Amino acid sequence: MRAALRFMASVMVVSGLLLIADAGATFLWQEPVSWVLANQQQGELEDALAKPPRRVLDRKPLKGDAIGRISIPSANVSEYLVEGTTTGNLRKGPGHYPSTPLPGETGTTAIAGHRTTYGAPFRRLDDVSKGDRVTVDMPYGRFIYRIEKTKIVDDQELSVLDRRSYDRLVLSACHPLYSAAQRIIAFARFERRLPAQVGPGS
Repeated sequence: MRAALRFMASVMVVSGLLLIADAGATFLWQEPVSWVLANQQQGELEDALAKPPRRVLDRKPLKGDAIGRISIPSANVSEYLVEGTTTGNLRKGPGHYPSTPLPGETGTTAIAGHRTTYGAPFRRLDDVSKGDRVTVDMPYGRFIYRIEKTKIVDDQELSVLDRRSYDRLVLSACHPLYSAAQRIIAFARFERRLPAQVGPGS
């Protein structure tokens, strides 16, 4: 009986230490288990983008499809993009809102990403400053944007998606860290298009 109790006590101590370690890692860095899963998903998106299906090339992706890659050096972002913003989609990486134009198309394009889980691709979105470069690589072209500003809004605020007199990119993530009460929005203005760097022939 004493041996069983000692075993149970040891299991509880180890479990407690693991929970504390997980919480500490999440606070200081990001959630480690979902980070591993997100890295696997990113690898799958990279492979899929190397030979995208016709629907992606025709700019008619389905939710869950790999569609491109986004890079924001000032926020330490270099991630493959997925079509869709459901919970399942965002576990793969930053997701494009299907209700908005695809990157490089006319209008306001919107992309969302996590800040503390599943690779936390937008964890440092609040580090961007005016003039910072955002590069979005799609199978049909490379699109360069420049950050204009950031803004904190309510989690139900949809006016950030309104069309402007110029093409732009809107990046969104939960705010503050460890909370979904608000959203941090980074607005970036389209600057120029370059030849494609991902997909067939890149």
